[in-house]
Amino acid sequence: MPTKNMLQAINNALDIAMGEDDKVLCFGEDVGSFGGVFRATSHLQEKYGRARCFNTPLVEQGIIGFANGLAAQGSVPVAEIQFADYIFPAFDQIVNETAKFRYRSGDLFNVGGLTIRAPYGGGISGGLYHSQSPEAYFAHTPGLKVVVPRDPYQAKGLLLASIRDPDPVIFFEPKRLYRAAVGEVPEEDYQLPIGEAEVTKEGTDVTLVGWGAQMEVIDRAVELAEKDGISCEVIDLRTLLPWDQDSVAESVFKTGRLVVTHEAPRTGGFAGEIAAAIQERCFLYLESPIARVTGLDTPFPLTLEKEYLPDHLKIVEAIRASVNF
Repeated sequence: MPTKNMLQAINNALDIAMGEDDKVLCFGEDVGSFGGVFRATSHLQEKYGRARCFNTPLVEQGIIGFANGLAAQGSVPVAEIQFADYIFPAFDQIVNETAKFRYRSGDLFNVGGLTIRAPYGGGISGGLYHSQSPEAYFAHTPGLKVVVPRDPYQAKGLLLASIRDPDPVIFFEPKRLYRAAVGEVPEEDYQLPIGEAEVTKEGTDVTLVGWGAQMEVIDRAVELAEKDGISCEVIDLRTLLPWDQDSVAESVFKTGRLVVTHEAPRTGGFAGEIAAAIQERCFLYLESPIARVTGLDTPFPLTLEKEYLPDHLKIVEAIRASVNF
């Protein structure tokens, strides 16, 4: 099986989707001959032509408004927002148009074919306008799906599933893993299920939940915790909307403890939604308070990026505190 990094896996998924269906279009800022700022769309324009892979003006609201119109007319647009931090000018189009198209028409029309790709998160010394994690804003919006892969294999399978899903999907790509995450990826077409978490490691003492780049950080924390004799169960949520409550609850029924981690700030972060839902379902089984290990309630800093990010040392401290409560 060939080895790919995450960028190559994403490019491969786009290539397969465009080759299979002439209605699939890729567009965004610099995605054409340049291949995108991270090169995720490299060579797609030369293979499929400028009518199917093309540059847009630097106007995010226009990109998504244009994508909504295409999707409403039966195209399958894959719109790239160059950095997730730039998605906010398009916020109105996404939450008031994309998410509500089907509902407001009683299913007479929809934009379910739309996929929005956006590199997100820290770890590349990008400063406050190139490092944010805005997933919680969109997880609050009925009508959308929100997907985050953790490695190249997941990225290809989840992106293909997102493009073919009957609902609009925001696909957040952890950019610090673009070239750092390398793994075996089948050349053939395959999909992974949207809305289903994956238990990546079984354990008995504490459940750890994360998504995207935090999964690698969790694994490093688990190595340290296991030296203390703590058995950790690890769950990659993969999809935040809808998120797989049943898998997390089943794990917490077994372990009695839960630690959730994400890069986004703590207040209003998606870990709070997970903690509230699991507390409601698993209250009598909990052996300690549910812990959140997150970014700080500040703008994303440049020089203090390492201090801001929820690293493996912060997570292992939370694991120990939960087990020793």
